[in-house]
Amino acid sequence: MCGIVGYIGKREVSPILLEGLARLEYRGYDSAGMAVQNGMGLKIRKKKGRVGDLVQHVKANPVVGHMGIAHTRWATHGPPTTANAHPHLDCTGEIAVVHNGIIENADTLRKLLRDRGHTFLTPTDTEVIAHLIEEAEGESLEERVRNALRVVEGAYGIAVISGEFRDRIVVARRGSPVLLGLGEDETFVASDPAAVVEHTRSVIYLEDGDIAVLTPDGYRILDHEGEDQARPTSAIDWDIASIELGGYAHFMQKEIFEQPESLRNTLRGRLMPEEGDARLLGLRLTDEEIRDIDRVLILGCGTSWHSGMVGRHFIETLAGIPVDVEYASEFRYHSPISLEGTLAVAISQSGETADTLEAMKAARDRGARVVGVVNAVGSTIAREAHGGIYLHAGPEVGVASTKAFTSQLAALLLMGLHLGRRRGLDREQGREVVNALAELPDLIERALKLDDEMARIALTFAEADNALYLGRGVSFPVALEGALKLKEVSYAHAEGYPAAELKHGPIALIDDDMPVVVVAPADHIFSKVVSNVQEVRARGGRILVITTEGNRDLASVADREVVVPRTHELLSPLLTVIPLQLLAYHIAVLRGCDVDRPRNLAKSVTVE
Repeated sequence: MCGIVGYIGKREVSPILLEGLARLEYRGYDSAGMAVQNGMGLKIRKKKGRVGDLVQHVKANPVVGHMGIAHTRWATHGPPTTANAHPHLDCTGEIAVVHNGIIENADTLRKLLRDRGHTFLTPTDTEVIAHLIEEAEGESLEERVRNALRVVEGAYGIAVISGEFRDRIVVARRGSPVLLGLGEDETFVASDPAAVVEHTRSVIYLEDGDIAVLTPDGYRILDHEGEDQARPTSAIDWDIASIELGGYAHFMQKEIFEQPESLRNTLRGRLMPEEGDARLLGLRLTDEEIRDIDRVLILGCGTSWHSGMVGRHFIETLAGIPVDVEYASEFRYHSPISLEGTLAVAISQSGETADTLEAMKAARDRGARVVGVVNAVGSTIAREAHGGIYLHAGPEVGVASTKAFTSQLAALLLMGLHLGRRRGLDREQGREVVNALAELPDLIERALKLDDEMARIALTFAEADNALYLGRGVSFPVALEGALKLKEVSYAHAEGYPAAELKHGPIALIDDDMPVVVVAPADHIFSKVVSNVQEVRARGGRILVITTEGNRDLASVADREVVVPRTHELLSPLLTVIPLQLLAYHIAVLRGCDVDRPRNLAKSVTVE
């Protein structure tokens, strides 16, 4: 959560750092700061608030140099203040550190350092690192950083500069993403390729335990013992236009409307119409290994957990394998039972979600074969899993996930199809799914034409501070996702429930002011959902039904009925979620919320 960018080269550093921070602001936006080495020592500029506030501060107080580090913060230790903003300094003011992650033994280390005479100015865990480097042994900055980190417990991605060592930036990574960007006579460091894509497409993703030394002559990568390491160079496969608004009011709006193309990219080259199959070579599973799977365990957080809930229906229906879906944040603390014969699927848009990464490692340690479903090429989950599926959805800047969710669903459906065809699903059934998937991007384009209608409906719901979202079967997770979107961007309280559970408690909340959103596509349990809608109507709730073309008319029991194109029953979540995304977006705009940067949230959750 938080963003890091750094530069060493021949160009003036301040514009590069500030531009990089602006690209990373979706990762954290409660304060920002930068440290520049100008040949005569460190110059620090930092400010509470958005990156724009730091830009104005630097305009009023310019700083020049050809090397520096910068950071945009999502607060963990200590509230958002200018003092708590990164970079943090040691006692001498000669060492500056920016940091993503959490140092778990920071309180213990702070006490030890205080006992040895160090003075702390903030409650942040990051400041501890600066003081550890200050007193660490070593003839070079990288040696001192390496020795300081030996006593650190927790996750970190750090960049360090020093007034004493004026020709280098030292970078280290454990559990929090860091990459190097390679230019001509210049090198960048960042926590996300968005910060460097305007300057270079060639990047190196550091691995856990790596320490990188950036100098005007290039870079070196060392392990925790100081031995040189070779890491592969990767190419960023998207351009700067992908992370610009391009005429849209918000990134969330843009990314909702990008879903036809993001789905085409997820499906491209993977559909096998004649065979009724999906080509997923990245799973790295032989047919025999697939037939030997006893169960599937899906791990995810937030929106990714919801996609996993839908994925359970896909895999159980198509492959006949029992599936459990777990919150990644809870799974690693379960009893350590054996997972031999289990395929664990870790879902994360960024591929860096700390809880999901740790859960994946725990599953692997218990004997599971682990695959990832991620959007970010070169991410930690992608590198550490046995195999996986890249979404190819393109960068997602809006904090509330939209296009990544539908691409995750498509990827999980491909996985269910691929597993199923090797476990008895016949070709004709497979062809039905493949044909429906091939039509899906065009159907989503049609669903997006509901935008004006959802904007009108939002006018009637925008003042409500509570809402219920209901669905059954494969539509229950869609209800959960719709409620989450509304909570994230509009700050209205919303809860998703299985529609049949309404009478077991939540029905007590329904009155004339309570909006109730019901996801009710044409499927085998539609009549059951109609009965649940009748229960809400009898108690005066305001009902919005999301249904599919050609379905039984619900106008007599619903205040509003929104119709999406009809598709294969399994694929309905990819269409019914579209109006829910649009509804949340328009309500947030009407309520005056910061749609792309909701309070207290950040895009990539790289801390536990």
